[in-house]
Amino acid sequence: YGAQRAEDVERGLERVAEPDNGDLAEAVAFLTEKNAKAPQQDETTYYQTSQVPSDRYISVGSQADTNVIDLTGDDKDDLQRAIALSLEESSRAFRETGITDEEQAISRVLEASIAENKASLKRTHTEVWSDSPNPHDRKRIDGCPVGLKNVGNTCWFSAVIQSLFHLLEFQRLVLNYSPPARVLDLPRNQKEHRNLPFMQELRNLFSLMVGSKRKYVDPSRAVEILKDAFKSSESQQQDVSEFTHKLLDWLEDAFQMKAEEDSVGEKPKNPMVELFYGRFLAVGILEGKKFENTEMFGQYPLQVNGFKDLHECLEAAMIEGEIESLHSAENSARSGQEHWFTELPPVLTFELSRFEFNQALGRPEKIHSKLEFSSVLYMDRYMDRNREITRIKREEIRRLKEHLTLLQQRLERYLSYGSGPKRFPLADVLQYAMEFASSKPVCTSPVEDIDTSAPPGGTTGQQLPSTAEQDALPPAESLGPTSAPSTAPSVAQQQRVPVHKPFTHSRLRPDLPMHPAPRHITEEELRVLEGCLHRWRSEVENDTCDLQGSISRIHRSIDLMYSDKSMMQVPYRLHAVLVHEGQANAGHYWAYIYDPHQCCWMKYNDISVTKSSWEELVRDSFGGYRNASAYCLMYINDKKPFLIEEEFDKETGQILSGMDKLPPDLKRYVIEDNELFDKEVEEWDAMQARKAQQEKLDLASAAAASTAQDPEYMEQPSPTNDFKHLQEDTERAISRAVAAAAAAEQDRSPEALLNTAIKLEYARLVRFAQEDTPPEIDYRLQHIIVYFIQNEAPKKILERTLLTQFADRNLAFDERCKSIMKVARAKLDLITPEEVNMDAYEMWHQDYRNFRETTIFMVTGLELFQKSKYGDALVYLIYSHQYNKELLLKGPYRGHDEDLLTYYRRECLLKLNEQAAAMFESGEEPEVTSGLSIMNELVVPCIPLLLAQDTEKDLLAVEDMRNRWCSYLGQEMEANLQEKLTDFLPKLLDCSTEIKSFHDPPNLPSYSTLELCERFSRIMSALGRVSSSGR
Repeated sequence: YGAQRAEDVERGLERVAEPDNGDLAEAVAFLTEKNAKAPQQDETTYYQTSQVPSDRYISVGSQADTNVIDLTGDDKDDLQRAIALSLEESSRAFRETGITDEEQAISRVLEASIAENKASLKRTHTEVWSDSPNPHDRKRIDGCPVGLKNVGNTCWFSAVIQSLFHLLEFQRLVLNYSPPARVLDLPRNQKEHRNLPFMQELRNLFSLMVGSKRKYVDPSRAVEILKDAFKSSESQQQDVSEFTHKLLDWLEDAFQMKAEEDSVGEKPKNPMVELFYGRFLAVGILEGKKFENTEMFGQYPLQVNGFKDLHECLEAAMIEGEIESLHSAENSARSGQEHWFTELPPVLTFELSRFEFNQALGRPEKIHSKLEFSSVLYMDRYMDRNREITRIKREEIRRLKEHLTLLQQRLERYLSYGSGPKRFPLADVLQYAMEFASSKPVCTSPVEDIDTSAPPGGTTGQQLPSTAEQDALPPAESLGPTSAPSTAPSVAQQQRVPVHKPFTHSRLRPDLPMHPAPRHITEEELRVLEGCLHRWRSEVENDTCDLQGSISRIHRSIDLMYSDKSMMQVPYRLHAVLVHEGQANAGHYWAYIYDPHQCCWMKYNDISVTKSSWEELVRDSFGGYRNASAYCLMYINDKKPFLIEEEFDKETGQILSGMDKLPPDLKRYVIEDNELFDKEVEEWDAMQARKAQQEKLDLASAAAASTAQDPEYMEQPSPTNDFKHLQEDTERAISRAVAAAAAAEQDRSPEALLNTAIKLEYARLVRFAQEDTPPEIDYRLQHIIVYFIQNEAPKKILERTLLTQFADRNLAFDERCKSIMKVARAKLDLITPEEVNMDAYEMWHQDYRNFRETTIFMVTGLELFQKSKYGDALVYLIYSHQYNKELLLKGPYRGHDEDLLTYYRRECLLKLNEQAAAMFESGEEPEVTSGLSIMNELVVPCIPLLLAQDTEKDLLAVEDMRNRWCSYLGQEMEANLQEKLTDFLPKLLDCSTEIKSFHDPPNLPSYSTLELCERFSRIMSALGRVSSSGR
């Protein structure tokens, strides 16, 4: 068993190392499986191809299933009876209910979605995407598409529905659907009974997506109806392709009932079939006999593994190569077939097979290999009418590829030359030989350049004799009295020799060259050799260049094989890409959909609808990056613009958009829902107005109580240092105003002094606001007016704020200040609500309070980071980053440097990851537990924040953290550590960007303006000493 596990580990590591098919998550699943041989019976197998009774859903282009389990036993009769009984029960259930096994599988998914939705209500941590209590946050911006709320594992539902909804022809069919009269009277079976309410809820959902005032709508009722149609308790996340397949099946049934009722004596036309279904001709040889069959298809399945782009997938799907099969000993027959499209649907959907079942592990796995596709796809080469010309071109491509293979093999011999394990380009080998031959031998020992007069210990003395001289010296004990004069030097030498003996004994031969060079070569030999090597290198470079040019020309010939106009007559434009990120058993879905009116790509990610780009789509959809890849592509016929064009009013000729395109019943439905939302907004605004009014009354009551208790202008102690700081600024401004009035012999009345003081104070604050300051100084923290000026607050709000400063009762109580304060308070009382919008005034002051609070979070977090208290620092940095991001949405000067906060948030996570990994490596149970606790409680919940930020450095940090933990796979460790690692890794590798709430924000102590400015300056100065390149 141990040897088998070692082989399994080796295979898993090989998968990681493979450049094309390497998949880290696949290796994780492979290596952490406890029993690689025994398939788990409860593993999900939802994406295995199901056999559907209808001939419309013939699986085309799929390769032979190599993972079929051969169920054989000792008693084959019992086995046959069990299979027959199972088939009989399945058939009877379908006859009684009209529901297939595949539909029952869909039921299990819907049950899982609703169960997940209900379970989420009981979670300790609410999810960030849950409804905001403020309806203004949920209000739709004019012209912006409507999102769909994820009601629990239903991101797959959102991706499919959004892709179909933005096919305007499909949208019109659904919105204008009316049920057949006979179904209302008496449904014939459960399928018909299910279709009517489902279609009605789909119409309701589409109508809200057209005319709702909400930013996103809730699809729960449509999902509930689907759940009620099937009863099951199993839980799994649904495959998008399978769901789309079944959804279209339900819609087709619904429209078929209507078509049969509307058509009398004619063959009914089903709009769903005409929109999504096409036909292909299967031609080939079976056991030596030719055959031709016409078959219908909906979603066209394509294998991904082993192909680099969509055309290669299609070529493989359209040609099932000749398979030689021996049916008897006497003869053999050749079998094979080709598929040729005879009729393509207006909406052509490709189902990319990115899931496969690993029979050895007994679990599903995702294929992460890269697959490219283009925004425009020409289908001419696959059409039956072009059969002959396509065959000729395929043969030409086959011949070119054979020649290409030979050329690449020849080129490889030039670029990887040698017979050993290490190979080098031949041109470089010849260049190295030329450099060696041209090198001049310098026969000097490398140790001669070392100063031996200074021993390593730092002692100085006479130069050490050479090794030969040391050997010639007489032993110390043989020295007689006559040698007394030389006794002292000899003793000194004896003391030094043991220190340097290892060095002198390691001396190299004197004639050893300093660098590799030929020892013996004549000028004539060198001249001949250099001439040969130079000529050979030129020949090799020319041959290499010729080969590369030929290869490039062949590639271009292959690429341009179908570029003539006759093969570009059937263009299909990419309409939607459905993306999955994660592993086979877990992940997240979203869709990219092209908006032809704005000429841009839109990203539909549940409630979030944002503008995107082709570059972002390529990065997320091609695969091979971040475990995200497309596995459902929706193309539309570029010559049928009605698919995505708005409808025109037949009477006025105007484009029907918004509510105008809805039938009367749906228009009423949307109007009622919008009225409910408007009422919710009004109630919220009224509640906020009452709160604001109550706060004003409370402040007025507190001020009145304070006035009643104390004699007028009696000195009152300052409640905080903030007031003292502001009081000093105000008194300084008044003193300057008095001095200025005295110097100019101007009016010294209290009102004149107040006006002068306000002007002087405002001028001082304007200078602060306009000053170019170093990072450690932020005048916004010193005075609210600076913050207002930099963010262009209205003039009236600035004036009222300054008046409030001069009306403070805590000013010095000499007669001059008393009179000025009286005037300021009188002016405040005279300001009417029409002059200053108090709601806006309160909003600006609340924004400033939020700015100070964000600053305290940031400063505290950075201080803790400097002290290496990364766990505590992370909480403050997370909230400072979030609050700062909200501030910056209102203006660039509302908050702090976002890059700075992003950097330290990321560094904090990397430090915590390093700490946790070191604890895990210790192997000590308490340390391991603490390390995993850090990861589960701090690091893992923050990974979606980095993924949502979607910056390159954040994404690299996430990959670094994951790679650190995945590196433990295959290492020898105790069973309990292996089990903990197995439980932890799926959480770390979950690629969902669905963000759960973090720890509650910590309570902040109150700081005076002076204290906050000092702390800000101190920490920013410390950070300024960090190299800017590090950030």
